[in-house]
Amino acid sequence: MEKFDIIPLSEWGLGNKDLPLGIAGPCSAETEEQVMETARRLVHKNIHVYRAGVWKPRTRPGSFEGVGEEALKWLQRVRQETGLKTGTEVANAEHVRLALKYDVDVLWIGARTTASPFTMQELAEVLRDTDKVVLVKNPMNPDLDLWQGALERLNVCGVRKLGAIHRGFSSYAKTKYRNVPQWEIPIELRRRHPELPIICDPSHISGCRELVMPVSQMALNLHFDGLMIETHCNPDAAWSDASQQLLPERTKTMTEELYLRSGSASGEDAVRLSALRQQIDEIDAQLISMMATRMKVAREIGRVKRDSNMPILQSSRWEDVLGRSVAEGVKQGMSGEFVRRVFEAVHQESIEQQNAVMSEKQ
Repeated sequence: MEKFDIIPLSEWGLGNKDLPLGIAGPCSAETEEQVMETARRLVHKNIHVYRAGVWKPRTRPGSFEGVGEEALKWLQRVRQETGLKTGTEVANAEHVRLALKYDVDVLWIGARTTASPFTMQELAEVLRDTDKVVLVKNPMNPDLDLWQGALERLNVCGVRKLGAIHRGFSSYAKTKYRNVPQWEIPIELRRRHPELPIICDPSHISGCRELVMPVSQMALNLHFDGLMIETHCNPDAAWSDASQQLLPERTKTMTEELYLRSGSASGEDAVRLSALRQQIDEIDAQLISMMATRMKVAREIGRVKRDSNMPILQSSRWEDVLGRSVAEGVKQGMSGEFVRRVFEAVHQESIEQQNAVMSEKQ
């Protein structure tokens, strides 16, 4: 797969190249006083960019949708008085023009915008050959190709300070997260494009401040390149996303408490790691073999159903299998959410296998 033509994160000029990129600030720029107070209390060696939403894409009209251009002047003042770089979300060409006019350092593209190829192409054209940093959040739904395509449109138009933001994915299922992380998707993006910086937005994944720390640590354990943390001088009074924003002091201490993992195994640890990985490879091979055997049984079930003129889906049977499997998985130390996802995928493949059998000519 062709690599992105990008400038390495260490050459973006945003902060200490030996530390993860730290982006923090309020969900929304509400008032000049709120923006400045939050910024002053955020100044710290681990915070490099001050973020604030100037235009807010809200689900329903009537909600606070941002101050607009006036707030860009406040961001200019933040940079002048604190030395922090600044960043905001852009969703259309006019947003980009104004952000460039006020010399905002980092522009990010939100999840809703990423999902629209037409809008992404419009943004790519207006950002053509910019030297600003442009970050692209994953789309609302877990569509890696859509995310990659949005990044490609920008890169084709000469955006070279380019990165991705993982903010989790919408789900109908009730989980402890506001947006389910589905770490396997940014991991696959990293596999396809190891040259691409990936930032984690633990605030939007979490939806509540109690989860921001563990999600942030998970991102660093996966060697993400930075964090974007929503921070407000008075979170409980925030005009948007109050429950997921941290106090500036907590954001600063959290960045100090997070454990950075950048070393490599050596000596006895390297030998042990190699042996454990070999075990994983052997277990994976067994899993594939067992799954193939399971699908052979599923096809036999399909033949019985075909011969008995039965429908493929037996809802009560499926609910029993799923409930039993989730319960056993939890007992064995796995998360119920993980077991559910695995068995839903297995069930879908079983349905496809049975349908193929039922479609055969007898």
